[in-house]
Amino acid sequence: MDPLVLVALAATGAWLLNGQQQRRRIALLSQHLAPYQIERLLETLTQGYLRAMGEPGDERRAQVLANLVASEEQLCGQFERFVAAFARVPAEQARVSRLPIGLPLLLQVLPGASFDLRDLLSVHARGIARAVRNDDSLPPRERAFTMTAELLLMQHSCHWYCKSRAVASARMLARHQTPHAQLLASVSPTTRAEYLALTGLR
Repeated sequence: MDPLVLVALAATGAWLLNGQQQRRRIALLSQHLAPYQIERLLETLTQGYLRAMGEPGDERRAQVLANLVASEEQLCGQFERFVAAFARVPAEQARVSRLPIGLPLLLQVLPGASFDLRDLLSVHARGIARAVRNDDSLPPRERAFTMTAELLLMQHSCHWYCKSRAVASARMLARHQTPHAQLLASVSPTTRAEYLALTGLR
């Protein structure tokens, strides 16, 4: 058989397998997110923080942020319950490839080139909770900036699990005009250190 035909068949097979794997991951994550309003709360908060950071006066900024307190508490509680529920997912279904692109069967062939999404979601839960409590005693504008980064980095991780790191980063840039490196630089130092240690990124 023509080598080009073999290459084409292999590429088609890999594409089909990759698509099938991605659909299973999307379904699994959606199933666990369904009982919660995490996505709606995330949208409410990110839009609210952007509005607050754009306010020129401290008083008006404080008013906007005060209106977000209830949503912050709801998101924090719901995300912690989601993480606890997702922790029961079998380990083999929670592995995420460290490579930028998604390749079918890679996790089975090279399990060492992956990390556990369950652990990464716990990193995000702790980071969001720290930002909500304002453990670092940040001024309101800086706290809103950090909280936004914590939320968007968590969203990036979910997209990374469902698709690939490259796709997640491209989506973040397209939807929020924010490179992945900027998100990492904007979260708390504790979140950043735990995230880098787990994902193996540098």
